[in-house]
Amino acid sequence: MISAAARPYIDASVPVLREHGLAVTTTFYRNMFAAHPELSNLFNMGNQASGAQQQSLASAVFAYAANIGDPSALGPVVNRIVHKHVSVGIRAEHYPIVGQYLLGAIAETLGDAATPPLLAAWDEAYGALATLFIDAEKTMYAQAGIAPGQTRAVRVTEVIQQAADIRSIRFVAADGAPLPAFKAGQYVSVSVHFADGRTQLRQYSLSDVSGGASMRISVKREAAGVATPAGEVSNWIHDHVVVGSTLQVSPPCGEFAIDTDADAPLVLLSAGVGITPMIAALNQIAQDRPQRAVIFAHATRDAAHHAHRADVAVAKAAMPNLQVVTFYEATDGDAAAQQGYMNVAALPAWPRAQANVYLCGPVPFMQAQWLGLVGAGVPVTRLHREVFGPEMLDHLL
Repeated sequence: MISAAARPYIDASVPVLREHGLAVTTTFYRNMFAAHPELSNLFNMGNQASGAQQQSLASAVFAYAANIGDPSALGPVVNRIVHKHVSVGIRAEHYPIVGQYLLGAIAETLGDAATPPLLAAWDEAYGALATLFIDAEKTMYAQAGIAPGQTRAVRVTEVIQQAADIRSIRFVAADGAPLPAFKAGQYVSVSVHFADGRTQLRQYSLSDVSGGASMRISVKREAAGVATPAGEVSNWIHDHVVVGSTLQVSPPCGEFAIDTDADAPLVLLSAGVGITPMIAALNQIAQDRPQRAVIFAHATRDAAHHAHRADVAVAKAAMPNLQVVTFYEATDGDAAAQQGYMNVAALPAWPRAQANVYLCGPVPFMQAQWLGLVGAGVPVTRLHREVFGPEMLDHLL
């Protein structure tokens, strides 16, 4: 990927990036948005405000440097980012801008330590990575038959309150044309244009079967936290979208594709709004392979915050080999749920070497389950996860 002359400088950057990576990425975003405010439309500014995006990019740059000689480690990460870029309309001409301000941030942060050979090595490494992204994204745009940034109008046909803070929204194409097929686990970007002229895009997992006349997403209203702002787009959707509303959405994207076509046992583990892609998979299996052995385990705060219970009930009636396990932090006497956090020991047994396990939920949930599953003898090759929001790449660091 890079020359032998540049490689030692990239390798030498690993401890530096471990120490200064966040300062580099914070400087990068600050300087780039100051010079190119129009690019803020392509970034989740809520994640910018919370610092999550800066930390994620720092992790990505560090992981790139630490694994630059291991394509098998970087490949899945690159694939995930390519899907995300296509969903928000990243174009080839954006890459030189990013490269300019990333190298500038390295120079500004490291000062005299950013020697010309070091900067030249990172210029080469970034150029190689940018070419990889540009080529892969060009292919994806062509396969989807769209131009970068192109969305389509859809009309909302159903809005259902699935839980205290989660609402599902079903829509059809506004022009009556068919909607594209997708794989359970994929998402669409919803583009919202605000009154002040800003546009923001957010990704929401599709939460029902593929191949019908409609699609469904499930959106959690993101309340403000101690260090995080309220979700601007999610709150707008909850406050404004009704039956008959028109939305602009991207084609389905995402490399987290749950295998609903196989007959092997399957384990679906989720927490909170992470139930969304799992419901898409469960509904698809109930429709196409109802005899398949599936463990469906979900953890959430309490019964009021437990989304898509009706979907699970329908699947249970159709799937004789479906085992459902629910965990509530507060059960309120609900006999159908176990008290406390999800743990592997409380799940039904399954053939470890045969079943794929899919995880979706908050990062701490997935970190805990990943460790628990590996400790219980589940091969890492059988584990798959989806992160809502910036990826911290903790499995590569």
